[in-house]
Formats: sequence, C-alpha cells, structure tokens
Amino acid sequence: MCGIVGYTGNADVGSILVSGLRRLEYRGYDSAGVALFAPEDAELTVVKTSGKIADLSASMQEELPATKHFSSMGIGHTRWATHGAPTEANAHPHWSQNHEIAVVHNGIIENYAEIKAHLVAKGYTFSSETDSEVIAHLVEQCYQGDLRAAVTTALDRLTGTYGIAVISVKHPGTVVAARKGSPIVVGLHDDETIIASDVSAIVSRTKQVVFLDDGDIVTATGGDVEITTTSSTPVTREATLIDWDTDEIEKGGFDHFMLKEIHEQPAALATGLRGRLDETDGTVRLGGLRLTPQDMARIPRIILAACGTSYYAGMVGKYYFEDFAGIPADIQQAAEFRYRNPIIEPDSCMIAISQSGETADTLAAVREGLMKGATVLGICNVVGSTIAREAGRGVYLHAGPEIGVASTKAFTAQITVMAEMAIMFGRTRRLSAAVGRDMVRELARVPEIAAAVLEREAEIKVIAEKYAQANDAFFIGRGYMFPAALEGALKLKEISYMHAEGYHAAELKHGPIALLDEKVPVIVPVPDLPDKVKTIGNMQECRARKSPVIAIATEGDSDIDAHCDDIIRIPRCHEFVAPIPVVIAEQLFAYYVAKARGCEIDQPRNLAKSVTVE
Repeated sequence: MCGIVGYTGNADVGSILVSGLRRLEYRGYDSAGVALFAPEDAELTVVKTSGKIADLSASMQEELPATKHFSSMGIGHTRWATHGAPTEANAHPHWSQNHEIAVVHNGIIENYAEIKAHLVAKGYTFSSETDSEVIAHLVEQCYQGDLRAAVTTALDRLTGTYGIAVISVKHPGTVVAARKGSPIVVGLHDDETIIASDVSAIVSRTKQVVFLDDGDIVTATGGDVEITTTSSTPVTREATLIDWDTDEIEKGGFDHFMLKEIHEQPAALATGLRGRLDETDGTVRLGGLRLTPQDMARIPRIILAACGTSYYAGMVGKYYFEDFAGIPADIQQAAEFRYRNPIIEPDSCMIAISQSGETADTLAAVREGLMKGATVLGICNVVGSTIAREAGRGVYLHAGPEIGVASTKAFTAQITVMAEMAIMFGRTRRLSAAVGRDMVRELARVPEIAAAVLEREAEIKVIAEKYAQANDAFFIGRGYMFPAALEGALKLKEISYMHAEGYHAAELKHGPIALLDEKVPVIVPVPDLPDKVKTIGNMQECRARKSPVIAIATEGDSDIDAHCDDIIRIPRCHEFVAPIPVVIAEQLFAYYVAKARGCEIDQPRNLAKSVTVE
C-alpha cells in the first residue's frame, strides 16, 4: 500500500524517482507525485497527479522548466487513498506552509484531527483532506535549524503508523526518513543513497540495503547515512545483500506479471526445496527454525496467524501439522489475534505467514505472540522484512519477487514450506522414517507437478473464456480442497471483479444452493482422493439446479466425466500435494477470465500488494 522513493546524490533525481515509483506500481495506488530541489534558486518544486506514473511523468515534462536544474535530492510517492479521495490535492508530497519542507507518508496518523485543529489555531492552512499533511506543517513548526531534530520532535507528537521521507530547502542534499509500523529500507551505493518503502525500488541501483526498525530515523546525505532512534540515540543496523536480479522484476515477455509469476512456480518451488529434503532419514532440514528435535517434540499446540491468501495457505498448514505431526493446530485471522486476548499456553508455537513480511495485522500478531511467551516462527518471502527480523527464526520462501497484486507463487511456496515443517515436526513424534521418505519423495516431485499443470494452459484458457461473462461463481471442495476452493474464489474476485464465493462442499446445502441456476458456474476441485464420492454427490446437486460444473480432476479419472460440463486435468499426486496443482489451475482460470473481461490484472482496483495499515 502506497510507495515511497527518496534520493540524495549526483544523478538525475527526477528520472530516478520516476523509475523507482514505476517499480512500486504493483503495490496498488491511485495518485502519485514528486518533490524536486532546484539549487540555483533554493526552492522545491512539487508535481502531482491523480492518475498513474505515466501521467505523472507526462506532467513533469509539461510543468518542469527545461532551463531549471533539479539535483541533489528529491522524494516521490504513490498513494492508495485512505483519508480523502484520490485527487491531485490529496496526492503526496505535501508542502509545509512556507513551501520549504516537503513530506511523503505511508500509514495512518490516528490523532491527525487533534493536531490539525492545533495547527489551524496557530494560523496554518490546509489544502488537502489527508491525515498526512499535518506532518509537513508540524515539522515546519518544530524546525529550529536542524531538520532531523524537527522530524524527531514532530514524530513524538504523532499517534499511529508512518513511513516518511522529508526534504527541506534549508538542507540541500539531505533526506530524513523514519518508520513506525510502515517499512522503510535504505539503499547504499558509493556517493548516493536511495530510500524506499520496498527493495524493488532500489535493486536497479544497489543491492546493499539496510532495513530500518520501528523508531529509527535515518539522515542521508549523498553516500553518508546516520541512523538514530526517536530518542536521538545513534544505532547501527546491519546491511543486507538482496539477491534479486532486475530481470526478476520485469515482465520478461509475458503480458502481465501475474502470468509470469504463475509460470515461475516450478522454479520457485524447486528453489524452496533445494537442500532441504533428506530422503535418507525421511525428514527435512530447516536450520532457520533454530529448533532441536527435543524442542519440536515438546510443542503442544501450533497457532497459525495470517491474512488473505496467506490465511488460506495457513488452513492447509493446519491440516499438515495435525495429519503429519499430530499437533493440534489453529488458524487465526491475524487482524483478530491481538484483540481477542488469545490463549497461548507455555511452549506453544506460533507461525506467522506473510509474503511481504510487512503485513500490519500479522506483524501485530507476532508481537502479541512474543509478548505472551510463544515460540514465534515466520514464513516470509522478503529477506530482511520486519516479521522475519522480529520473529528471529523461521523459513524464507525464496520464491523471488512477487510483483502482481494477486499472490500466486508465494501461496504455493507457503504450502510447500508448511509441508516441509510438518514433516520435520512429525519425525520428532510418530511419523515413521518410511512414511517420511515417501512424503519427501512426493515433495521432490512438486516442481514437476506444477510444470505439468502449466502445460494445460491453452485448455484452461478456452474453459475460462467460456464462462468469462458470468456475474457469479462458486468454488466448493472438501478436506485439502476446501482451502483450495477458498483461494480459487479469492483469485477470481480479485482480478476479474466477478462475484465468487468459496464454500466447503458440505455447506452448499446450508444456504448457498439457493443461489444456483444456469447462470452460476460452480468450480469443483475433485482430484482422485478418498472423499471424491461425496464431492461428486455435491456436483450432482449443482447440476440438478442447472448450474454448469467445472471439475478440476486427476488425469485419467473417468469417474468425473459424467458429472460435469468441463474438466481441467491435473497430474496424479498424493493428497497433501494436491492443493498445489489445483490452485495453479485456478490461478490460470482466474487470469484468463480477467483477461477476457478486459480487467487490469496486475493492479486490481482498490487492492494493494502489501497491507501495511489496519
């Protein structure tokens, strides 16, 4: 949600900011802007638009005088509207009243109304409806010659979350940035510094980055970086090497990032398995957990906390931990976790699942779990993310950057990692070496299974186009296929804007069946598994109400043919692996429905990639 880019150095500031903002488009936004510094007349120029980065770039061409030289520092922003509509006035950066300070802000200032009233009483005027504008005026009010001190004093008066970057005409070549609950990362490179809300805006210029902790304030001047806390105490943060290539954040010939990332799943899954599977002992090696067999054997309960797609992955994980390891497991909606005063027994293990590692509600759940004495593990894709750092132990997905807002490869990688963890935990209990070896061998096949689904892409496209104009759809499933049905419905609604609902197949008769008719397709994951007969019964109920049924079924399983209108085939595989090919098929189905409907696939309306506010 929202994006920040700040730069100090000797290169072309405007082009660097626009390039960085383009890298952040995937996060979801509805307006954009930049603030640039012109040394010859010591003034800031702000250009904003309510449209896309392309519109901002065009506005910059029109509004920035060709004779004026902009250099040394600048800040840029993409806004996802919270307070106030997506208008030019509400876009960032925001100016201070004297136009000497500019601020960009991610997050929500909860006490902004109180601060705004105070500032208005002092004679400050406001030009936007946002909560963020108060920061610019407050920094001006606190300024006494030291920009960092002014920012520090201003932040001390704010309640809420923020990732901010600030520049001032009084401090050429300096960018001050800070974070509390909203990520800020600092890219280090010779005589320049790039500040951003996401490493994807940085990696084209440097792969050496520093992740700020909550309460950190960074003052960057060229290649010099100083980090202090809000109490003005100097601190040192270790630099992290980001191993992404810039090719990984380009489309690579695909029409959309989402399609590219769907196709990257075999390679991403292979990377997540490499070096971890131990077929000899029928177990998995995950050193990042930092748990001994004795530690794992003592865990009485597992709590999984996540939101959105990661929540559905956690539902699969619950089955894994209970089925393989015999450990009672609960999946908790992270947004509710800290507000419910959750019961966490001694030695409980909490697993926080987040692609970005910055999801605000999941991070809050991590902190609550740590406060209550749980052993907290993180499952994240982004190295150095806040959840990974605060949990202190866990597993990285190593799926590579995921740019499309609708998660694809991160979901299948999360499932795979939880299967690995469940096998590892299970081997400390009653999971035998023989069964463990079978499961490890089946996990090793996952990249091959994923690739086999992709070979069916043309067939899935035809089926998707057949149903693309429907207004409603249902996904139903049982057992491992229940969370797969929920995820399939989520993908379809996210990118095609078709109303789609996921249900347990047995729940169909408890209300939703009233909505079925010939205009409502029902998508049914029904691989050749023990509960297949019951699911077939549900398919028959749907067809009796004239709903067209699309089955996602195992290759060669002819039992399904008479009970559906269309079939998407997936490879034969073990029950615990089946959610992976099923979900990949659902991803392709959703993609081609959205494409046929002419939807914006990579940046669906109203959605953001990383939800960093409550």
